[in-house]
This record gives sequence, structure tokens and C-alpha cells, in this order.
Amino acid sequence: MDYIKGFFTNYVLICAFIGWFGAQFIKCVAYIAKNRSFSFSVVMSSGGMPSSHSATVCAMVVATAKLYGTKSIGFALAFVLAFIVMYDAAGVRRAAGEQAKVLNHIADDLSKGDTRYLEKHLKELIGHTPLQVLVGATFGIVIPLLVPVF
Repeated sequence: MDYIKGFFTNYVLICAFIGWFGAQFIKCVAYIAKNRSFSFSVVMSSGGMPSSHSATVCAMVVATAKLYGTKSIGFALAFVLAFIVMYDAAGVRRAAGEQAKVLNHIADDLSKGDTRYLEKHLKELIGHTPLQVLVGATFGIVIPLLVPVF
């Protein structure tokens, strides 16, 4: 039972979850304001403003620093993981999204003729702009500063 209680009272996990949930909530509110409708797919989607990946890992880093200090192994691991996640979100996944956009245009052009080689559109919004990563990171950093250690 202590494992379960520990999981649900883990300060670092709680801050990381609040960072993810908060960023996804902001995306949903922005979507509703723009489209005047709700889409459940936005709740679980990647990409967009702010980066929930960045918010999650930055909340984890700051919460770890708050609990264990910046000299701890936990902080070092969290920091390196956050760097990798944010680099991937703004770099590799964004490039994959740009390639999907080009492929979708090619498929659209070809589908206007007799040849259809791609029936399904590829997901284009899988990465983040550097601004989206920065805003997500800032949001994630603020969470542990507001959530008290218990």
C-alpha cells in the first residue's frame, strides 16, 4: 500500500502531471475559442501551443531541484531528460511534421488525377516551434514554484 500512496503523493510526479494537464487544458481552451466547438482529440494530441512535453519535463526538473537541490543525481537526470525531450520536440518531431505536410500536398495533387497512392493524411502537427517549446518550458517551471511541497 505504501507504493500506491507514494505514487499519488510524489511531489515531482504531481508537478509534472499538473504541467502536462495544464498545457493540454490551455490547448483545449484555445481550440474551443477558435473553433467554437470541442474536440477530444485535442486533449491527447501532440504539437501546438504550449508544448505539454516541455511543460511536463520542466515541471519535473524544477520540482526535483526544489526537493533535492541542483547538485543531486535526480536533478541531473531530470535536466538531461528535459533537454532531450525539448530538443526532440522542436527538432526531430517538427521536421517529421514538415515532411508529412509535403507528403500530404503530393497526395492531394495526385488524388486529383486517377492515381491515388495515399488514402490517409499523415499527422502534420507532431512537433513544436521553438516558441511553443519556450512557452511550455516557462509554464512547467512556474508550476513547482506555485505548488507547495507537502
